[in-house]
Amino acid sequence: MIEFYSENDFELTQEKEISSWISAEIKARDFEEGEIAYIFCDDEYLLKLNIQFLNHDTLTDIISFDNSLGTLVNGEIYISTERVAENAKEYETGFTNELHRVLIHGILHFCGLKDKSEQDAKAMRNEENTALRRRDFV
Repeated sequence: MIEFYSENDFELTQEKEISSWISAEIKARDFEEGEIAYIFCDDEYLLKLNIQFLNHDTLTDIISFDNSLGTLVNGEIYISTERVAENAKEYETGFTNELHRVLIHGILHFCGLKDKSEQDAKAMRNEENTALRRRDFV
């Protein structure tokens, strides 16, 4: 089950379509959907989590807490809508496209993809792009 929550004034549109897309992407990677929670927040909220749990004093667009068991995908994904908006401007893409990229980025981490090395980051970006192309609701 995929659920969406907001700790700021952000309201996600197309929840049903986005949930279906995320579910299909999980299945396409031979994983099974478990309990997944997305929490939308502002920079300050996510910075506190970043400091508390990861000991990083930097702004970020996403933090994911993976509770998966084998191929059963479970976890919490925190997304700063402020960072998503800034990244959309920086990369000259729309807010919705950047949001969808971040939504699927967390899931790809839960499916075992990493992004710390240059090679891993490139593979992650390729998988994000593949998933984004498969959206049928944009």
